[in-house]
Amino acid sequence: MRKVQTDLIKDAIKEMCIEANLLLSPDVESRIEEAEREETKELGKKILSQLKENMAIAKEESIPICQDTGMAIIFLEIGQEVYLEGQYLEDAVNQGVREGYTEGFLRKSVVGDPLLRVNTKDNTPAVIHTMIVPGEKVKITVAPKGFGSENMSRVCMLKPADGEEGVKEAVLETVRLAGPNACPPMVVGVGIGGSFEKCALLAKKALTRDLDIRSELPHIRAMEEELLQKINALNIGPGGLGGNTTALGVNIETYPTHIAGLPVAINICCHVNRHAVREI
Repeated sequence: MRKVQTDLIKDAIKEMCIEANLLLSPDVESRIEEAEREETKELGKKILSQLKENMAIAKEESIPICQDTGMAIIFLEIGQEVYLEGQYLEDAVNQGVREGYTEGFLRKSVVGDPLLRVNTKDNTPAVIHTMIVPGEKVKITVAPKGFGSENMSRVCMLKPADGEEGVKEAVLETVRLAGPNACPPMVVGVGIGGSFEKCALLAKKALTRDLDIRSELPHIRAMEEELLQKINALNIGPGGLGGNTTALGVNIETYPTHIAGLPVAINICCHVNRHAVREI
């Protein structure tokens, strides 16, 4: 049994909230650079160049890549051989977010009640997903999620008879409806299977997967590649102004489901697909 102080988790999350908002992960950055080289529309190429410039300024001046520094989504994978000591875990996570957003001068975008709309002024509470896994480590993924693209996401409860073609059409329709509102080029996370809430969680988790890592399932890998091609053929383009770079990547995660259902969630993220990962 390995003892882990929750203060270590708090401190890591504080640093990761700032890191994720200032620096894009290497996979996303390289996809934007590749897109600029391959974009055929002059306006689209110019916008991609501006996105690269924006990333460079954020890195050099230590300022957020985007003014919407997102709601903090935290994934915790806790080894079953870990014994947590100290502050209650959820309190420690929220304290890390609070310190990160306050000391990092990041925009506070969370309201305490969805209807009364009073800002909590420290970007808490975070949305926390905890999983017990084998081992004696704690893996933390911090994914600040902006809501311009989040608002363009959907859950579709398809019928089993809709099959693979129904899934593809649900994804393409969601992207078409999002259009310029999701600040393309976007990253598309797709969850297939499970239940109403499980497919949405799968789609969210899919956004944190490295864009250079394809699904291990051959039929899903083929669907990821086909959907990326079809999305980029929609001519929405960078900034929604036309071009062949509407999406930087499509990541799909699956889970077993009921014989009577085919749940599908499409979680769209703008080009600022932020996530930071650490192990303790």
